[in-house]
Amino acid sequence: MMKLGILLCDHIQEKLQVDFGDYPDMFSKILLAVDDQLDIVYYSAVDGELPSDINACDCYMSSGSKFGVNDELPWLNALEDFIRKLYREKKGFVGICFGHQLLARALGGKVQRSDKGWGIGVAAGEIVKQKSWMVPAQANLNLVVSHQDQISELPPDTEVLLSNEFCLYSMIQLGDHFLGLQGHPEFSRIYSYALMNSRRDRIPGQRISAGVVSLEEPVDDLLTIRWLLNFLQQTIAD
Repeated sequence: MMKLGILLCDHIQEKLQVDFGDYPDMFSKILLAVDDQLDIVYYSAVDGELPSDINACDCYMSSGSKFGVNDELPWLNALEDFIRKLYREKKGFVGICFGHQLLARALGGKVQRSDKGWGIGVAAGEIVKQKSWMVPAQANLNLVVSHQDQISELPPDTEVLLSNEFCLYSMIQLGDHFLGLQGHPEFSRIYSYALMNSRRDRIPGQRISAGVVSLEEPVDDLLTIRWLLNFLQQTIAD
């Protein structure tokens, strides 16, 4: 049984929690749907909570966030230090969206606000490099996305695994133990719709309209979670 620590970098908007719960509800629902034997422990990094010992869990995952990785926040600096420690100690880690960007920044890459604007709705990406843990194999991935920032410069020795025209670095791998994913396998299309509508004050209406249309596409959320767990399981076996 794998013990997975999830580092929470935000909370779901209170008005949306009524229908969708908070991040632990979302992650538990989809992770346990794929592997009901998982032992999941949550750490509220956004509230200053991190594991006192990196060996408290077999491997780690981090969530998305409304914050930006370039924000100067005490909890964020502490989390970045923790991620670098995980890398040095070769602990398995998967960064989701904000976590994907923070992983890149922590290890020498750069992240900035994209001149392409908001990425919302369902994004289709092409697998540009197949890995042994990508089973069942598939050539493309559709995932819900929600971001303004993107990785603009990769850390040294980074492999790009998933890419599309809007976001070139949609999935990256560093070494055998670190993986970053810009998409949100834990977000449902219904939640994506509600999230877009809650941000009409900051996202152009035309972009939201296109995002809503994209939600008609199927998503590979369960497959993606299967891949991420395969990857993490492999890091434990190393």
